[in-house]
Amino acid sequence: MKDDEPKGFDLARLLAERGAERYELHTRHLNHQLPRMLRTIGFDQVYERAEGAYFWDADGADYLDMLAGFGVMGLGRHHPVVRKALHDVLDASLADLTRFDCQPLPGLLAEKLLAHSPHLDRVFFGNSGTEAVETALKFARYATGRPRILYCAHAFHGLTTGSLSVNGESGFRDGFAPLLPDTAVPLGDLDALARELRRGDVAALVVEPIQGKGVHAAPPGYLRAAQELLHRHRALLIADEVQTGLGRTGDFYAYQHEEGVEPDLVCVAKALSGGYVPVGATLGKDWIFKKVYSSMDRVLVHSASFGSNAQAMAAGLAVLAVMEDEEIVANARRTGDLLRGRLAALIDRYELLHEVRGRGLMIGIEFGRPSSLKLRGRWTMLQAARKGLFAQMVVVPLLRKHRILTQVSGDHLEVIKLIPPLVIGEPEVDRFVTAFTAVMDEAHSGGLMWDFGRTLVKQAVAQR
Repeated sequence: MKDDEPKGFDLARLLAERGAERYELHTRHLNHQLPRMLRTIGFDQVYERAEGAYFWDADGADYLDMLAGFGVMGLGRHHPVVRKALHDVLDASLADLTRFDCQPLPGLLAEKLLAHSPHLDRVFFGNSGTEAVETALKFARYATGRPRILYCAHAFHGLTTGSLSVNGESGFRDGFAPLLPDTAVPLGDLDALARELRRGDVAALVVEPIQGKGVHAAPPGYLRAAQELLHRHRALLIADEVQTGLGRTGDFYAYQHEEGVEPDLVCVAKALSGGYVPVGATLGKDWIFKKVYSSMDRVLVHSASFGSNAQAMAAGLAVLAVMEDEEIVANARRTGDLLRGRLAALIDRYELLHEVRGRGLMIGIEFGRPSSLKLRGRWTMLQAARKGLFAQMVVVPLLRKHRILTQVSGDHLEVIKLIPPLVIGEPEVDRFVTAFTAVMDEAHSGGLMWDFGRTLVKQAVAQR
């Protein structure tokens, strides 16, 4: 450093000097497969700034975000109310995380969350969705005195060891055994649930009301019937609302779409953060918490070093205030109905488009085997190499040609999942449907995207 250069930490200067090294830094020091994957599929884009439902690159071109950071950015990026709340809490210089006092913000946020869940009584604050699930698993086991948790096939509840034990995708589980003694049952299969419950060792069933992988909703009536079965066998219902909660599906919680469903434990995270400070919350019934924290000797039997920190609590309170003031849940329901309806209207037009499903602004677009001979041959080529390649063929031109960020809904799935910020409206629906129509027109005409498909086939075969 030269004598005349400023000393001390300067974030803006650091980013200006080293920001262009982002992909190289990841390759050298972090998960080296991430930059490799992004370059392979053409997603190695550099975004300079973001606001609401949009990103901008260095040339000033805008990109529509239909992914919302896997659901974290429920209010979009950099909402002014959340930003102000974080500035305010930092400026307040609170005596945070002393660990031996009771700060007001956690109590206020718990009160607000419980107002949306009147059958629940208490909250534990952690730092992520997987931690919220871990908490629910521990509490269910302790409260019931039983070891086994049931989960649904194809479920995703997180990647820490406990949450991984209830993960329905073998690709995530392989190589990490032994895991906890848990058992998968098909989503919607009450007979399978009853069969496991009769063994007498089940603590709980953990379930996503709408599964993130593939965007599959629990069948009508399933959650209530499952709840009745569980309670009959003195077991608990855990609703994983980490992605579906806080308005994503057009109600505050996805389980609220079915009358009479009152889970014993509910897990939330993602959108509660406002996109700024990691936070997770496990809401539960009073008797469960009182059994876990049964005496002063057990006051710290379950805790988190950064749980209930002031920044996360302030962000959560600001998020809930914005949701009320801007009627976010109603917008998600209204805009989701519009988007899903316009996409469903395209099914008769495109033989490769098989189904559009979901609730609110959680939408799955599924592709399937075409009827025409020409397209069927190309489809078969992709499927033989690796299932899910056609969906990737759609996702890539949506980004590269139309500047819209989306994702394939899971490994080996021909499903695109849309989980945009809940603040989008009709202009964003128009933009997405126009772009999606253009991509599907090219796919059905045998355009250049099939050349990209052949490239994907070669890469898939080479990785075997």
